[in-house]
Amino acid sequence: MHRMNSFRRALATAATATTLVAALTACGGGSGAAQAAGAGGAAGPATVTVGALSNGAAQQTELTVPVEESLRARLPEAVRERGELVIGVGALPTGFPPLAYVGTDQKTLTGAEPDLGRLVAATLGLKPVVKNSTWENLFVGIDSGKVDVAFTNVTVTEERKKKYEFASYRQDNLAFEVVKDSPWNFGGDYRNLAGRAVAVARGTNQEKILLEWQARLRSEGKDIDVKYFPDSNSSYLALSGKKIDITFVPNPSSAYHITQTASSSTPTRNAGQVSGAGETLQGLIAATAKKGSELADPVAAAINHLIRNGQYAQLLAAWNLSEEAVKTSEVDPPGLPLTTS
Repeated sequence: MHRMNSFRRALATAATATTLVAALTACGGGSGAAQAAGAGGAAGPATVTVGALSNGAAQQTELTVPVEESLRARLPEAVRERGELVIGVGALPTGFPPLAYVGTDQKTLTGAEPDLGRLVAATLGLKPVVKNSTWENLFVGIDSGKVDVAFTNVTVTEERKKKYEFASYRQDNLAFEVVKDSPWNFGGDYRNLAGRAVAVARGTNQEKILLEWQARLRSEGKDIDVKYFPDSNSSYLALSGKKIDITFVPNPSSAYHITQTASSSTPTRNAGQVSGAGETLQGLIAATAKKGSELADPVAAAINHLIRNGQYAQLLAAWNLSEEAVKTSEVDPPGLPLTTS
């Protein structure tokens, strides 16, 4: 199963606020980007505007980011001398809010992923150059050296570790979304799903997990009423009409949808989460670089610096993703095993 394709299917119809321009390449300059370091040397503190042009999906927050010279010194010499960090995002053609999509100016790539990339670049004293592509071409860019590091919701897997090195920055979680007045909560126990009508997308990781739970419940004489809809808009319509009890979707998709329903007549809320890797392993999303590039270490160090100074928390809060925070960025953490990668 292709995890990102599953994620994109869950988010594609939620992207009504904006449309990506075909073949767009969004660069790091302008709104939401850090001030540049010149080739061979770092600039002073940069300003990164988190949530710029997000059309209400984020709380716009300006952060001043000083260069950390000790971390900059850990960069590969070629990258340090170039003075740029080429950040890859695989958001073409339709984007996937709130993680990466074109902002209200119809040209600037906004979202939690490029914003974190810009914060990391600023911390390392580099100019962020954000390149947008399709998911497949993103990895071609990494493999060819045209992209230094991807910030694009890549899940760490043992299979991918054969070719890439990782610096984790967010938990890979799935969410249960319910109407706000529903008393139901997941509570960390699949048994609480018994007797509930739950919508899930076909061919996704969340479907696999849900069907495993359904099999367990059936062995106990109970069941889940699993519902399928042609797209996420249809499932959310069924939720608001109370034809189903729960939608089971990637957490960022749910977080975005919750912000969109907040002022509607049927607001929704998060009723619990579970790891996208299942019950025995916490799935992790990570910055992704070519194996042997020596970029995972300084990127992880920059993320940990942002965690310590509170700017990482500010980023996630701005995008309503605080529940996916990690305590520490790890280099090449345990990934989904080969059997499920």
